[in-house]
Amino acid sequence: MRLNRAKSAEIIFTESQRQTSYILPPPIPDISRVTTVKIFGITITNHLSMGEHVRDVIGKCAQSLYALKLLRNHGMSDYSLWVVYKAVVLSKSLHASPAWQGFTSAEDKQCLEASVRRAVRSGLYAADDPLLSHWLQTWTTTYLQTYGTIRITHCANSYLAYLIKLITCKTYNLRPRSHSFSLTIKTDSRNCINRMLFKDIY
Repeated sequence: MRLNRAKSAEIIFTESQRQTSYILPPPIPDISRVTTVKIFGITITNHLSMGEHVRDVIGKCAQSLYALKLLRNHGMSDYSLWVVYKAVVLSKSLHASPAWQGFTSAEDKQCLEASVRRAVRSGLYAADDPLLSHWLQTWTTTYLQTYGTIRITHCANSYLAYLIKLITCKTYNLRPRSHSFSLTIKTDSRNCINRMLFKDIY
């Protein structure tokens, strides 16, 4: 299999909070070096910032809000508008949120909440319905509860194998754990995989 260099891109991830200067490797011939890349609909920068993704999502949601206003002008009921908003706009904001919401800043979260409040003012989302922060937490919790234990129990033969050690031999009887693996030190709670591995282990 030959690599199609015209359709390939290179991105180098660095930590923006550190003041250390990096010596970047030379570019790969015929492959462009970029600072942002879109993976499964999520825009990721070379500093693992979600600001670009949030701005992209808010822009697309604004376009959808305009389309919903046109539907309302053509006689669509408020209830139908709320249903369409949740199915189209809200789901767009929540797409793959368990993977990226840990990397959002406080400013990113405020922008997302402002987008929902704009829909409330326009009458496209019920004022007593939960805000986006509630849905983000709910989706993440549901994802971890649904897939966390499944992935852990099959971890020995999966891509997560390097994160666990041998099964722990317990010589005492305490309350049951969700699994009996020995985990590595939790280093980054922003990462969805770390949150999944360490959820409800005690």
